[in-house]
Amino acid sequence: MDDGQQAVIATAAVEQSLPTATATLPATATLGPTSQPSPTPEPLPSVRIIAAEGNLYIRRGPGTEYNQVGILKKGESAQVMGRDVLSKWVQVNIPGTEFTGWVSLLTPFTKLEGDLSDIESFTFTDWPLPAYIKNCTEHDLLIGPNELYLYNLYTNGKYLNEVQVDPGRYDIYDLFIDGEPKIQTLDVREGDIIYITVDGSGTEHLCP
Repeated sequence: MDDGQQAVIATAAVEQSLPTATATLPATATLGPTSQPSPTPEPLPSVRIIAAEGNLYIRRGPGTEYNQVGILKKGESAQVMGRDVLSKWVQVNIPGTEFTGWVSLLTPFTKLEGDLSDIESFTFTDWPLPAYIKNCTEHDLLIGPNELYLYNLYTNGKYLNEVQVDPGRYDIYDLFIDGEPKIQTLDVREGDIIYITVDGSGTEHLCP
């Protein structure tokens, strides 16, 4: 056997000893559940409330006994989100915020645009906390602007020196001093019990 034949046989032996390359296909990806797009909420009916003749208070709930949480200034409007089934109040988006509050329809300052019957109604069940002003002085007092008469502390047994009020600002006047001077201004919030302990003469008293 010559050298050329030996070279061919050696080459063939080497080729037979090499492993055969097998193409490995990538594993097929297993798909999970098909992702469904979130349903788009239906837009609210276009109903707006306008502060047409003056500023409107926005309150925490549908009633004057709830705290003020915002104000709708004259000329401003707000989207109506809901309405209370028990009263003439509508739930609105407070302008410039992500919060809601309630506006009364029982005032000539309000104007509605749109059909209110298209807005869903519900009962607001977060009841307000009562607020009180109590007179601990020996003088009878007057609470403005509501003109509420508040008797002196000697009538405490009959609770005539205490009155329940809505949240808001009140001026207190001393009826036993000439000129009935204003002696105090109060900012009342839900749940407050405010004791008046100083009369118009500057005399301080303790509540019994």
